[in-house]
Amino acid sequence: MLDVTVVLLGDGHSSTAIMPVEIFQAAGALWQALHEAPAEPAFRVRTASLDGGPVRSAFGLDVTPDVAISEIEETDVIIVSSSGLQVDLRVTENSALPPWLARHHERGAYVAGVCVGAAYLAEAGLLDGRIATTHWAVAEKLAARYPKVRWRPDLFVTEDSRLLCSGGVYASMDLSLYLVEKLCGHEIALQCAKSLLLPMPRIHQSGYAVLPVARPHDDERIRAAEAHLHDHFRDDVSAQDLADRAGLGVRTFVRHFKAATGRQPAGYLQALRIEAAKAMLERDAKPIQSISSEVGYDDVAFFRALFRRATGMTPTEYRANFAPMTMRGHGEA
Repeated sequence: MLDVTVVLLGDGHSSTAIMPVEIFQAAGALWQALHEAPAEPAFRVRTASLDGGPVRSAFGLDVTPDVAISEIEETDVIIVSSSGLQVDLRVTENSALPPWLARHHERGAYVAGVCVGAAYLAEAGLLDGRIATTHWAVAEKLAARYPKVRWRPDLFVTEDSRLLCSGGVYASMDLSLYLVEKLCGHEIALQCAKSLLLPMPRIHQSGYAVLPVARPHDDERIRAAEAHLHDHFRDDVSAQDLADRAGLGVRTFVRHFKAATGRQPAGYLQALRIEAAKAMLERDAKPIQSISSEVGYDDVAFFRALFRRATGMTPTEYRANFAPMTMRGHGEA
């Protein structure tokens, strides 16, 4: 089993701590209980506050933790719950948290911030140069305080180098299920979601928002090229265009791009388009032809073939598996 630590912070929404606790506790256990089968829990879950004392939420609910953060010697996953909207004040009050997060991340833990909880990862310097998200209402405030972070408030969930963030309060559900799927596999995550009557994780706040499709790196010229591709993935962006933006020759640029991201530029663009198509299939009832065109492929047969190669499913099969019930059954018209 993997150890999960949920950090309780005052003046936030208690659900950003309680929902992760219940989702991780349910993984591998609740589905089995509902089917009278032996439980195979995937996680051990503990709650912790900075001093081990009770924490009061924004709406007056007191939550008593299991331990203080200083008592946590090892953990595989840390979830930082949301704190109040007065970011500067709360970060100052909870100044013991960022260095503690940094130490555990260095030891190999996944560290996740829910909603405003992302500020503590940023305060620790963990998000510098990395992609992160937060609630749209505090995005500008956090961007001003932490300008080195690549903020993407259009996303529900981001992951970069074992650092995860979620958008709003109830995106803690998406973040938790995302981690269950990542660490335990799709089947356990799906069973967990079904048991709790939850949808599978929503990744995108926008139909066109996409997650990183490359490994972490520090090549700023290539990061700029990636950002351009993320913003213009529906267009026919050539390697020459990207090379010109990076101030490199085409061959040199392609070599650097592959070394940094693990993909050729064309493969990277294709991956972005497939991720965008997946997001649309998960939430939009548009015909497959329309989705194909909107992500940059006018040839729907070519799009279907690419999609199947990338996901192992046709677009219609993917929608049947991941879309809300009301959308299922839409054909490949």
